[in-house]
Amino acid sequence: MGADKAYDTKDFVAECRTLKVTPQVAQNVKCSGGSAIDERMTRHDGYAVSQQKRKRIEESFGWLKTIALIREVRHRWIHKVGWVFTFAAAAFNLVRMRNLLASPVGAV
Repeated sequence: MGADKAYDTKDFVAECRTLKVTPQVAQNVKCSGGSAIDERMTRHDGYAVSQQKRKRIEESFGWLKTIALIREVRHRWIHKVGWVFTFAAAAFNLVRMRNLLASPVGAV
């Protein structure tokens, strides 16, 4: 279960573990009382991979909010908003494809 810093609470982490779900939550080390995610979780390679993948997903939503102007949708009704979101996501994929094709062959 991946989530951002807002879910780094002792209750949420305990409930995830009760449900036999691994909480891969970003650590919030600035909160009073410390992070609920301890070293048992962060020492695994999977935690680092999860945080890298989460960052990539957050970047796409950040792009949609700022560049594609999805933050405040100008349309009403679910069908129109869905169409605008799909169109913006397709535009993001085209931009991403352009950037991937422009990268050198050996780069990831």
